[in-house]
Amino acid sequence: MTERKPRTGLDAQGIETRADIHWNLLTEPLVEQAVARGEGKLAAGGPLVVSTGKHTGRSAQDKFIVRDAKTEEPIWWGKTNKGMTPEHFAALKADFLAAVKDRDTLFVQDLYGGSQPEHRVRVRVINELAWHNLFIRTMLVRPKAEELAGFDPEYTIIDLPSFKADPERHGCRSETVIAVSLTDKLILIGGTAYAGEMKKSVFGLLNYLLPEQGIMPMHCSANIGPDGGTAVFFGLSGTGKTTLSADASRTLIGDDEHGWSDTAVFNFEGGCYAKMIRLSEDAEPEIYATTRRFGTVLENVVMDEDTRVLDLDDNSLAENTRGAYPIDFIPNASDDNMGPVPSNVVMLTADAFGVLPPIAKLTPDQAMYHFLSGYTAKVAGTEIGVTEPEATFSTCFGAPFMPRHPSVYGNLLKERIAKGGVQCWLLNTGWTGGKFGVGSRMPIKATRALLNAALDGSLNAAEFRTDPNFGFKVPVAVPGVDPTILDPRQTWDDKEAYDAQAAKLVDLFNENFAQFAEHVDEGVRQAAPSAPKAPATSA
Repeated sequence: MTERKPRTGLDAQGIETRADIHWNLLTEPLVEQAVARGEGKLAAGGPLVVSTGKHTGRSAQDKFIVRDAKTEEPIWWGKTNKGMTPEHFAALKADFLAAVKDRDTLFVQDLYGGSQPEHRVRVRVINELAWHNLFIRTMLVRPKAEELAGFDPEYTIIDLPSFKADPERHGCRSETVIAVSLTDKLILIGGTAYAGEMKKSVFGLLNYLLPEQGIMPMHCSANIGPDGGTAVFFGLSGTGKTTLSADASRTLIGDDEHGWSDTAVFNFEGGCYAKMIRLSEDAEPEIYATTRRFGTVLENVVMDEDTRVLDLDDNSLAENTRGAYPIDFIPNASDDNMGPVPSNVVMLTADAFGVLPPIAKLTPDQAMYHFLSGYTAKVAGTEIGVTEPEATFSTCFGAPFMPRHPSVYGNLLKERIAKGGVQCWLLNTGWTGGKFGVGSRMPIKATRALLNAALDGSLNAAEFRTDPNFGFKVPVAVPGVDPTILDPRQTWDDKEAYDAQAAKLVDLFNENFAQFAEHVDEGVRQAAPSAPKAPATSA
């Protein structure tokens, strides 16, 4: 196997091990290792299919940041960012290093977090599983061979799914732990085989570092139009962030994590991590094609053991089935994972209450309000115990990954929107004609037509009305789109039921935003929704 060893070995980092270390293996030998070690199997077409065991998603309650002199002030401590004492981390680190010392085999990748050279961070990832090493090599930015020769890691991730934490000794919650020390520049992940913990740890790291440089880190997808204009798409899981960015007529920058500098929008990653459950070849042909390619890693996707044919509709292992693949598997991906600063910002929501219009135009104050709100809605049946639509507010459309106070990111966004004259939109991919269970999902053709009109500039010439609940501008008519769908109240058979549901959603927004009110200016506070005194009609 061809290995590319850097000048800085593990011993230079104070990491001792008797393990056979595999340095910076390419895709092919890592797949060979994973299959030979029984970590996964090849499916028809060549993707590697693996299981993550009981952890089929992130363990958000098991993530900690070491609370010390460096982090005490800048971290937004609370439910999302939980502290770990330096003493507990020291004990955890000692036990991790002891476990590394006794391993027979380790896989190490030296990678970049960030595609813009002047703003990237050098990350070393140490894995006990070959497929985890393949995953992180796929997801982060891969240095060129000549860059590896002189690679000196700034931050290190040690990822040991077999490690079991001790809550009493390590100050954690369970046998699973994700512990981040910004002082030691070390991230320890144990007790979970869910590979997404690694990539999100790098995202969280960049979300901490970049604001100090005036760079806006974003949980978003991004692409470039034929006119050379960049669009970014904020959105929580299930809102269409990956799907809408993988548009054959536009150049893909990335599907999940980006930075907005003075000169560019740049992908933090070199790969994509798409949901696979019920993936449709007709609706998402570019992503679907990756499930038939060697080099893709498929997590918890069900496969026929005899034919090796995938069943993307089967959620018996997990609802959150995932595929990791290099970004160049998407035919129209950017060569350097970068594009110009944005001309359009699109905030995605899947409103399961059927209240929001399919598209709305936002002022900079409204954009900051909705960015800090980070609204979408879970639907019945997706989680145990959810029988009615349930509002979800995840500030900055990525609260679990934002270590600083949300106002830091909100103000950065507002400043960059104002500086660049950026057009901002709220795009609802959720329900129309009633809430989930009564209405229907927003037609994808209508969503794409409205999005295309926004991005090509033609929507700016439309006639707009003011939404009586949220105060933003909503188009009255758009070529190729049924005008009825543009006014959600008109799509409901029971108009009074719509008004009642809208009033409830307004209250939920206001209750959630109360935590940010004192951290924003009056213009943003005035962007809050309010229930109308009387039902409004389209004008």
